Amino acid sequence: MEPNLILVLVVGVLFAAGVTLLLERSLTRVVLGVILLGNGANLLILLGGRPGGAPIAEVTPEDRMSDPLPQALILTAIVITLGLTAFLLAMAYRSWLLFGHDEVQDDLEDRLIVQRAIADQGPNAEDVDEETDEDVAGLDPAETIGAPRTSPARAGDLEGSGQ
Repeated sequence: MEPNLILVLVVGVLFAAGVTLLLERSLTRVVLGVILLGNGANLLILLGGRPGGAPIAEVTPEDRMSDPLPQALILTAIVITLGLTAFLLAMAYRSWLLFGHDEVQDDLEDRLIVQRAIADQGPNAEDVDEETDEDVAGLDPAETIGAPRTSPARAGDLEGSGQ
């Protein structure tokens, strides 16, 4: 079977849109990107199979049987995509409950690495972006992590529990 050009283009669009959404900071968009990548991978595996009849020994002649391996791989990929989607949706929901949004924040270690990289480059470095220098140079690492929003009663519960 020669792949249909339209299906190949659909696979490319699904992969491109999925990767673009994965690079966003919102977990909702990351979930959509994973779903699009999963569907693109399933369609790509389907294009690799041979068309034909049902792969049942006594029903279809052997030379006209479809290859069952891509079908099994697609079923496995669907289960993996479903599990990953459920996990990401749970993370997005938890983030929404704790912070009121589902955006992934910068990590403290990422900020410290940027500060060290700027300090290592020195004042004579040619590729240093001045906007980055101004944004990160006076940054207090303790301020880069967003604290979870808790009510005063909840904060009192945490202090009283010895944590």
